Amino acid sequence: MLTREHLASLLPPGEFYRADAEELEPYRQRCIELLDEANATRTDDHDTRAPVLKDLFGTCGVRPWVFPRFQCDFGLNIELGDRALVNFDVIMLDSAPIRIGDDAFIGPRCQFYTSDHPFDPALRRDMWEIARPITVGDSVWFGGGAIVLPGVTIGDEAVIGAGSVVTRDVPAGVLAAGNPARVLRPIRKEDRGAAEK
Repeated sequence: MLTREHLASLLPPGEFYRADAEELEPYRQRCIELLDEANATRTDDHDTRAPVLKDLFGTCGVRPWVFPRFQCDFGLNIELGDRALVNFDVIMLDSAPIRIGDDAFIGPRCQFYTSDHPFDPALRRDMWEIARPITVGDSVWFGGGAIVLPGVTIGDEAVIGAGSVVTRDVPAGVLAAGNPARVLRPIRKEDRGAAEK
């Protein structure tokens, strides 16, 4: 049986592993089959997609919305919080854990990369990789096309601007944007009420 614990033993976070290891193939095949099933559903057919996503993810919270075409490496390393919204064409390369908090909003075509490659071309040719976890707090909002790199933690209620490349940790309650993303300012009281006007 394919388990999250066994997968974690094959992909220890922060340590080099062979991306082409034979033991990883059943996990990839399982993921491909579940993704094909989930992504074949109609965009508005959340009831059909939900049980497939529950099988795909390591942890799947209450009423998450994941729109097609969603892509990932393994699925079992993804923890999706309650009411999280994952918009169209999101990619999560989950060789290490990706934890998405409750009520997070992930814009279309966002990308989360836990995997990294060595600078040495000989090691890259031999398929060595290293992966570090990504952690996203509760109520974080990612504008479309944002990219999060390995090892990053983003605090609760942060907002990541569209097209940003997040290369380092982002504290809670701030607006961060750019390439590389940097903190622009705290989220202000008037920002929170903008939709109510």
